[in-house]
Amino acid sequence: MDPIRNPYSPGAGSPPPELAGRDPILERARILLGRIKMKRPEKSMLLTGLRGVGKTVLLNEVERLARKDGYHTISIEAHEGKPLGPLLAPQLRSLLFDLDRVAGVGDKVKRGLRVLRSFLGVLKVTYEDFTVSLDIDPETGSADSGDIEIDLPNLLVAVGDAAEERKCAVAVLIDEILYFNQKELGALIMAMHKIQQKQLPLLLLGAGLPILPGLAGESKSYAERLFGFPNVGALSADEAARALREPAAASGVEFEPGALDEIYRLTRGYPYFLQEWGYQCWNLATESPIRFDVVSKATAQVIPRLDENFFRVRFDRLTPSEKNFLRAMAELGPAPQRTGDIAQLLGVKVTSLGPVRAKLIKKGMIYSPAHGDLAFTVPLFDEFMIRAIPAFEVKG
Repeated sequence: MDPIRNPYSPGAGSPPPELAGRDPILERARILLGRIKMKRPEKSMLLTGLRGVGKTVLLNEVERLARKDGYHTISIEAHEGKPLGPLLAPQLRSLLFDLDRVAGVGDKVKRGLRVLRSFLGVLKVTYEDFTVSLDIDPETGSADSGDIEIDLPNLLVAVGDAAEERKCAVAVLIDEILYFNQKELGALIMAMHKIQQKQLPLLLLGAGLPILPGLAGESKSYAERLFGFPNVGALSADEAARALREPAAASGVEFEPGALDEIYRLTRGYPYFLQEWGYQCWNLATESPIRFDVVSKATAQVIPRLDENFFRVRFDRLTPSEKNFLRAMAELGPAPQRTGDIAQLLGVKVTSLGPVRAKLIKKGMIYSPAHGDLAFTVPLFDEFMIRAIPAFEVKG
């Protein structure tokens, strides 16, 4: 096999050669884009799922569809320690300048710029290292209170008004949206509430871990009426086979059915891992079809790569007590585990685990799929923990 022609693309957010199993979500996005553009009410979308399922890839694909449909788009990635305002303001500045160049009458784009100027003035006071500037007088009394739950809705409504005046639509795409604090998330939800009430041509598409619906609901109780929360999960066996088979077939290469079955068993259908195994199988195979024994050879290379590049970066952020907690979870198996069972295995009281549990949830390592249950947010992390800490002493 020619490694230069290798069709597989393991990497954070790298688009796979075959976007298998995501047609229902993309169809929902297509309907959302179409209805908002026609000023008809439709819920915005917040994608949820574990690490490595392709949420970022889907956001990028939806952005491509939006641009193809004539949307102006804003795309940002939230991360720990970076507030919402400084991330969003530069993008809104560029957007409003773009709208200002579109032919049309009226003053709503200019007003949007003035409201943004007011918002920037507050940010400069709050965040001293914030440097975005706008050479225009502020809109006094709009988006200048210093309370983001008041200011952001006013700002985004002004942007929606400007887009409506220019007869276009705006899509705001935010990856890792759960890293915003509760007040910032609440401000986004309130802004979308006002925009929906006014039927303005602006929508929000976000992505985050499975705790996102709960965070949104805790922030604003009406969030479930504003957003759909499509779950981006692992692929089925047929979908996983298609994700591997179709790109290879385009180059005249086939997989033996047994090889596809083994890759599915090893990856549990998670897209990122499918790309890793596909990539290594292609490079190791000497002829078509790719056989079971090639998968075995590939596994010996994939596991160290995943340990070093995918799992280790998360593991190294953990404290000793957090590692011990996760190792106990792994000892109990890959399924969601009861907090009481983890405590029993560690030989401690359930109440003593509260602080560690909270820190692991905040770090995005675990989540609670049901009351009292805990699960890993990173697929196959249970297997990694056993490899990373092979000698685990059960104290209970």
